[in-house]
Amino acid sequence: MEAIANAVDTSRYAKCIENSKRIRWDTERDVIRGRTLDMSCKFLPDGLSLVDRVPFLDEVGRKLFSQVQGRSYGNIFGLVERFIAAKVLEVSRHHWTGNQTALEALVRFTDEELKHQEMFRRIEKLAADVMPDGYHFGPDADQVARFVLSKSTWSVLGLTCFIEIFVLVHYKESIGNDPQLSPLWKDVFLFHWQEESQHAILDEIEWEDEDARVTDVERDAAVDDLIALVGAVDGVLQMQAEADADYFLKISSRKYAANDTAAIRKTLLDAYRWQYIVSGVKEPRFQRDLFGKINEAQKDRVLSALAPLMN
Repeated sequence: MEAIANAVDTSRYAKCIENSKRIRWDTERDVIRGRTLDMSCKFLPDGLSLVDRVPFLDEVGRKLFSQVQGRSYGNIFGLVERFIAAKVLEVSRHHWTGNQTALEALVRFTDEELKHQEMFRRIEKLAADVMPDGYHFGPDADQVARFVLSKSTWSVLGLTCFIEIFVLVHYKESIGNDPQLSPLWKDVFLFHWQEESQHAILDEIEWEDEDARVTDVERDAAVDDLIALVGAVDGVLQMQAEADADYFLKISSRKYAANDTAAIRKTLLDAYRWQYIVSGVKEPRFQRDLFGKINEAQKDRVLSALAPLMN
């Protein structure tokens, strides 16, 4: 039975390698193509920006609301890919003297995550070229990565799987279907989605393998680590939502009353929590991946920790 399972895993790794080779792209040649960001377009769909929760914004304000959020959306992906690349490189050691197909798949995964980081740095520069001065991205990617990587491998792979899955959902259900988005911005997430589709599969394989290695006691502690990691993500979101609210209010063409300003701040935080926590938690694929590994008491701990963020 073990030999059969290993053969199945090898075929899944091999398929990811095949897809990686087939869709391999270059940031400048295939994604940027000499273009700039079009400020006459939105960057994020309404379903991600939650702009309908601030109905007092006019069309100019609605567009700017999506552009400010979109800029941080890209930067946060660049941040999380810092620790994802490091962790995938680390877990590849399990295959150094064994399954070389798996090793190649994970090396390709790491290479692609490094490329994605560079792509999001490039997009940030393009955003800075066309948006007013004053934007600030607060979280330090290396500091966040050090914190995340200090936690158990089981929990980091769980968080990574969570992120990769909602990336796919966001593109397929929102970004890819919106004709009002900046064509360049839309292409960034099209190409990102293409490679992340393989990454999500590899995440699931490696998380399953790690789950088979840990003891019940270690898994129980890892559940607490995962809860702590989601809390850390929320801390990043709170920090950036506050910074982005300040930036939006500073560069807006109109001034807002106190009640409207409070609504803008709340909606930005709600939107970031929706994008980076709630939409992933609600995704059935991730629920199957997580809840299939933990018992009912652990599931209750997770849901209790998430409850304050889910609304």
